Amino acid sequence: MRPAIDDHAAVAPPVRSSDTVAALLPPIILVALVLDAFITLVLEVLYLPTYLGATAFPVTGVLAGLVNVLLVLGARSVSSRTSAMFLPLAAWTFGFLVCASAGPGGDIMLSSDWRTVLLLFCGLVPPLILIYFRVNAGLFAKH
Repeated sequence: MRPAIDDHAAVAPPVRSSDTVAALLPPIILVALVLDAFITLVLEVLYLPTYLGATAFPVTGVLAGLVNVLLVLGARSVSSRTSAMFLPLAAWTFGFLVCASAGPGGDIMLSSDWRTVLLLFCGLVPPLILIYFRVNAGLFAKH
């Protein structure tokens, strides 16, 4: 007598392409948000020394805070992990430090004045406050 072999027991259910796309989409979006952080930093540094007549008008310093908050919210919509929310902000900070350091020819893209401090402060503080309140949302909830 031969034992009966079930040929269908080892067959895995078919994988739909929509499941594969749904699994790959969040990391792709996070990579796009990190690249967006670098691109927006380049534009913010480029337009930081803008003048309106004879008055310095660093509007990109204020826009940096808004854009970085939107990047953090975009990362939050893809993943609920705190580390994922920090990725665009970490990329922006790394790019800022690269722009603040001297290049091979001694050129520095960010000068040592109040506009650079404004860009750093406005670019980091609003998204960090947002991350703080999102992470500690349970602490501030009414019981």
